[in-house]
Amino acid sequence: MKICITSNGPNLDSFVDPRFGRCLYFLIFDNGEVQAIENTGVNAMRGAGIQAAQTVVDAGASVVITGNMGPNSQGALSASGVKIFQARPGIKVKDALSLYEKGELQEMGQAGGLRRGRGRGRF
Repeated sequence: MKICITSNGPNLDSFVDPRFGRCLYFLIFDNGEVQAIENTGVNAMRGAGIQAAQTVVDAGASVVITGNMGPNSQGALSASGVKIFQARPGIKVKDALSLYEKGELQEMGQAGGLRRGRGRGRF
C-alpha cells in the first residue's frame, strides 16, 4: 500500500504541508522506500487541487495524509478510492506516518458531507 504525505520538503524531517493542492512535495511511502515528487501545480492559477489529486492517483497512492484539503480534490481522490487522513499543523512527516501506522489520525469525511447554505443558516 502506498501512502502519500504532503510536505514542505523532500525528506522525513520536513513538516506536513497543511495545503494539499499547493504543497511543495508529495512524499510517497511504499514498503520502506520513500519517493519525493515535486508538486508541479503549486503555482497553478486554477485547478491546483485537481492536478495534485491526479499526481497522487498516478503515483498509485491509496492513502493521503495532509493538513487540509478542498472539496474538489477531496472528491477526486475519494472517487478514485483514496482514503484521506488529517494531520495536525506543525507535525513532521515521520511523526505523521507513525501516527497513521498506530491508527491515531482522523479520516476526513466524504467531500460535500457538510453542506453549507452560504451563510444563511440553511443546510
